[in-house]
Amino acid sequence: MEDEIREEDDKALLGARPDDRVLDTGALRALAHPLRVRIYDILSQYGPQTASSLAERLGESSGSTSYHLRALAKHDLIEEVEGRGNARERWWQRPVGGVSFANPDAMKTPSGRAATQLVMSEFFRLRNEQLMEFIRHGLTDEEEAWQESSMISTAHARLTPAQSAELTRKIMALIDEAVDNYRNQTGDDVRPVTIRADVFPLPQLGEES
Repeated sequence: MEDEIREEDDKALLGARPDDRVLDTGALRALAHPLRVRIYDILSQYGPQTASSLAERLGESSGSTSYHLRALAKHDLIEEVEGRGNARERWWQRPVGGVSFANPDAMKTPSGRAATQLVMSEFFRLRNEQLMEFIRHGLTDEEEAWQESSMISTAHARLTPAQSAELTRKIMALIDEAVDNYRNQTGDDVRPVTIRADVFPLPQLGEES
């Protein structure tokens, strides 16, 4: 099955690419709150939202979501949508571009490590919830066209670090091309689609006999 492609700018990589924004310690601390990670994730996947629309989606008060939106905006994690909204209702969006949560400098301090671990743990917890929801319901409840155009796949290979790096670059190039081509696509059949790509070494089990 082939994957349907849709924008996914959050590349939570262990090593950032040259054009990715590596979040500094201040931004990581600002993001290190479960509700803020959820807000950030919704803006990433579904596009611009208001405090009210986020409150309805998250089961929170608009005062709470507004407070967290301002905290995220203070560190340029999100931005106000120009020319949309009014004094009473502001629209917020994720800036375009890749983001890395792994900052070597932040990892040198206890507070930086704690913030990084919280952000990445919550981010991937949400991603895993979405995957499990699709497994529970999407495999049977989605339209046949979506079932046939989706993919859940795991593979294993024996690679050197250089080969792993080459594979990672090829995968990211394919994803980046799709993001650039379909970032602003609209239409009756267009939906948010998450794109997952994991390449990492497995623990050593000792020498083979």
